[in-house]
Amino acid sequence: MSEEDGVDDWAAAMAEQADVESKDGKATVAEYDELEEDKDISPAEKRKLDTILDIPVTISMEVGRSHISIRNLLQLNQGSVVELDRVAGEPLDVLVNGTLIAHGEVVVVNDKFGIRLTDVISQLERIKKLR
Repeated sequence: MSEEDGVDDWAAAMAEQADVESKDGKATVAEYDELEEDKDISPAEKRKLDTILDIPVTISMEVGRSHISIRNLLQLNQGSVVELDRVAGEPLDVLVNGTLIAHGEVVVVNDKFGIRLTDVISQLERIKKLR
């Protein structure tokens, strides 16, 4: 299967999910601002922006956390269960380079996990957390 087929499968799954939600009366339509090129940006600024946009970041999803002693850690083996600090069904945290940026829920499409963002932290709140 090519990468393009995978993208098509995701798009179809997301469209199907939106259709199901609209029939249930629980439809939530996300609206996005269109990205437009700023006409007032200089070529030097554009080069700087392009450099920043190419910086790789690590995105991770956190199901929950637990604090245990080293004694208990060493006793873990196959089949052990570790209780997390989250209730089942609670949204996952979406972290970028360790900073919380959103909450979401797990989705599965073609045996691959993904995450549907349900709540994105505002830019102002993210900036406050950096300080």
